[in-house]
Amino acid sequence: MSITLSGLEGKVAVVTGAGRMRSIGRWIALELARGGCDVVITGSGRSPDRYPDDEKQAGWRDIESVADEISNMGRRALPIVSDVTNIESVEKLAQRVKEEFGRVDFVINNAGAARGEDRKAIVDVDPAAWLNVINVNLNGAFNMCHVFGKQLIKQNTGGAIINISSIGGKMLPPNNAAYASSKAGLHAMTACMSGEVGQYGIRVNAICPGIIETSRMDDIPRGEVWDGMVKELIPLGRAGDPQEIGWMTAYLCSDQGAWISGQMYSVDGGHVAGR
Repeated sequence: MSITLSGLEGKVAVVTGAGRMRSIGRWIALELARGGCDVVITGSGRSPDRYPDDEKQAGWRDIESVADEISNMGRRALPIVSDVTNIESVEKLAQRVKEEFGRVDFVINNAGAARGEDRKAIVDVDPAAWLNVINVNLNGAFNMCHVFGKQLIKQNTGGAIINISSIGGKMLPPNNAAYASSKAGLHAMTACMSGEVGQYGIRVNAICPGIIETSRMDDIPRGEVWDGMVKELIPLGRAGDPQEIGWMTAYLCSDQGAWISGQMYSVDGGHVAGR
C-alpha cells in the first residue's frame, strides 16, 4: 500500500530563496507543487554574472526557471524578487500574494546568507559580515513570520510556517558564531511562535539540514576533500540531496504532519544524533 500526503492540493505556498539550480529552496518549491500547491517563489534578484558555471551553461534564469518547472507540473507559479531583510519589501510581497491568490497557507523561510567572511572567530570577524548573516538568516525570517503570520491569523484557516535552519544551530561550532547564532535564534523564534499561534491552528517548525549537495557548498572541493568530510561526519555515509529537505517540508505542511509544531528536525544522515 502506498502512502500519499494529503492537505496540499489547492493550497498556496510562499518559498523564499528558491532561485538557485542546485538548492534546497528550489526542491522545496518543486515538492510542494508536486503535492498540489500553487507556489510563490522569491529570490534576491542576483545578477547572472554571479551564477555558478553550471547555471550559466544550463541557461538558468533563477526564480523564472523554477517557475517554469512548476508551471509544467500544472500548478500556478509566481516568481517575485523580494528582499527579506526589508520589512516594506516583505509587506509588498504579502500584498501581491493576496492579490494574486487571495490567501496563503504555507510560508517557507529558506532565504540564507551565502557562506563567506563570517566564518571566523568572533574576535576576527568583520562586524559587517556578522550583521549581514543575522539580517538575512534571522531578521529576514522574523520579517516573514511577522507579516505573513498576521495574514494567517486573519484568514483563520490554519496553515504552517517552516523555518529552514541548520544543524549548525545545534552544534554551535567554533569559527561559525554568526551563522550558528542566527540559526539558534531561529530555533528560539520557532519555539516561541509555535506557542503563540497554535490557538489559530497554525503550526511552526524548523528543519535543520546537515551537509547537503548544493551550490552553497561549492567552496569545499569535491573529490577527496569532500568525500573524506562526508565519510568522517555522516554515519549514513553520504551527503544529503536537496530533494530530501523538500520531502520533509511537504510532510510538515501536510495533513499527516498536522499534530507537529514547535520542533526542530535534523535531516542530516545521523550527523547530529539525539538533538
